[in-house]
Amino acid sequence: MKRPRILLADDHALMLDGFSNLLTPKYDVVGTVEDGKALVEAAIRLNPDLIILDITMPILNGIDAAREIRKQLPQVKLLFVTMHTSPTYLQAALEAGANGYAVKSSGRSEILSAVEKVLGGSRYITPGVGGDGLERSGNDPAQAAASLRLTARERQILQLTAEGKSRKEVAYALAISEKTVAFHKDNLKRKLGLRSTAQLTRYALDAGLI
Repeated sequence: MKRPRILLADDHALMLDGFSNLLTPKYDVVGTVEDGKALVEAAIRLNPDLIILDITMPILNGIDAAREIRKQLPQVKLLFVTMHTSPTYLQAALEAGANGYAVKSSGRSEILSAVEKVLGGSRYITPGVGGDGLERSGNDPAQAAASLRLTARERQILQLTAEGKSRKEVAYALAISEKTVAFHKDNLKRKLGLRSTAQLTRYALDAGLI
């Protein structure tokens, strides 16, 4: 029987190693990536059965990466494994096409169960995600909601700016002009009621984008 093929995406090498060790006895881990842009490229190239991905990743966050992947690979299964427990993130993940949503504090047996259920065609959500106790330990849902109302391009620019990239570096990464980057940054400040790059960076940190 053919073993399911899984692609892993997380910006922490230890998490990738842990997932690989957990899954390889039963599944084929066909690749690992550490940022959202690389994830989209690897997904299209490898066409896995399942992608396990985080939300907070460099260059392109997992929500936007999932949206891009879903356009190209409507059949692929998407399982988010993340630290974010706010219902805002859960809703955004589901709207982006997630088939499952688990938290990083889950035990090995729960992760394996989530993988099995998602590959089997069922939806899996960690019990209690979005509940009052969990939500208090996560990011501010109001900030998360505001971030997720931004356009995909605005979130990309916000994330790259907060990662410390210059206007020129952002333009190069996204294959757009520096003038376009400046235009979007001005829109970001206006939408979020902020005045400086430092405030944009703080906002992105508080909202869990980096």
